[in-house]
Amino acid sequence: MAGSRRAVWIWTAAAVALGLACAGARAAEAEAAPDSQPAAAPVAARPLPVAIDAQVSGDGSSTRLSLTTSEPVEPSVKVLEKPDRLVLDLPEVNFQIPAEASRRTKGLVKSFRYGLIGPGRSRVVIELAAPALPGQVANESAANGAANSLVLDIKRADREAFAKAAAADRAPAAEPSVASRRAPGDKRPVVVLDPGHGGIDTGAIGLNHVIEKDVVLAFTRELKGKLEKNGRYRVVITRDDDSFISLRDRVRVAQENGASLFVSIHADTVRASPEVRGLTVYTNSDKASDAEAAQLAESENKSDSVAGVETEASAEEVAGILGDLTRRETRTYSHLFARTLVGKMTAAAKLNKNPQRSAGFWVLRVPDVPSVLIELGYLSSKSDVELLVADAWRDKATDSIATAINAFLAPRLAQQGASSKP
Repeated sequence: MAGSRRAVWIWTAAAVALGLACAGARAAEAEAAPDSQPAAAPVAARPLPVAIDAQVSGDGSSTRLSLTTSEPVEPSVKVLEKPDRLVLDLPEVNFQIPAEASRRTKGLVKSFRYGLIGPGRSRVVIELAAPALPGQVANESAANGAANSLVLDIKRADREAFAKAAAADRAPAAEPSVASRRAPGDKRPVVVLDPGHGGIDTGAIGLNHVIEKDVVLAFTRELKGKLEKNGRYRVVITRDDDSFISLRDRVRVAQENGASLFVSIHADTVRASPEVRGLTVYTNSDKASDAEAAQLAESENKSDSVAGVETEASAEEVAGILGDLTRRETRTYSHLFARTLVGKMTAAAKLNKNPQRSAGFWVLRVPDVPSVLIELGYLSSKSDVELLVADAWRDKATDSIATAINAFLAPRLAQQGASSKP
């Protein structure tokens, strides 16, 4: 009886999801067709496959992950080390899986997450409790044919076999797409804004299920608009939608665009200390200013791992001895901007008790671009969450950051103006 009820629920959920998508497509066709004469209906975009449930079964020697989907999807699986993971790549899927489903763990599955990894591509990243290799991955009929079950069988393996499979699956890094490049003759300073996380990498999840990737994207879009309005800079944003961008790609955007300033925007969480709150500005350093800064950098540097991507050596690490002078000069300018930013934000936002810190953030390791990482506040703080989702606070805070950027880049603009005079 329980199995029958489950089949009915799955069938109903899939039918509703597909029905809404198809109804929307039909409505769009009807609106597009002229009243005066019959016309060929435009080809509607095909609805995305919908994933509505996830189940984990088995034990420490053999475990199965099953995704219930509205239709069969084409999967591919690869193996990654450090930490041990299986990565299940799919075409773009509309994930409507209940939140509690992703917390189901058993056997070889320590945890798993899912989301968009790029245009038209989705991904499921499975953290393994022990070395294990993918077995069967296949689509099977579910709910008496009303839905599809994508199953991945996972088999325990020894470390040597796992390492060998991971080495075989290690693909050469694709050349990152660059968000924008300087137009010929455009000598304006370039400001790169970097909303953290995105896609499969949600970032911190705070009170009232406020999600970091959404908060920082909305904030960055507003800041970008204000900077563009004055026309002094060319402003580049590393992501403008809910897609994942690797740490390497974020850095390359700054390098390829010849950025004068790189600002990465995040929000933090400390569940064990909900009283901790306030905005903090971080710069890069070899040694962290304090234990909390070190812990945050370690967490942020795992962004690629969360999305099933291998992080390569940073631009700063490969710069070598010849880059030491440039690196020191860049860090000096980064600290200068951080100090300016903290000063301008004093009236606009509640600052952390220690508002200017440093640690080894991967995304700040561009050897020749002044860079800071702003933690807007703590999603574990009720007071900060209320501010971070408020339009009035976002307007005030973005005004202050824009003012700090203007102050920092004013000498460069003045120098350019002087050099352009006859």
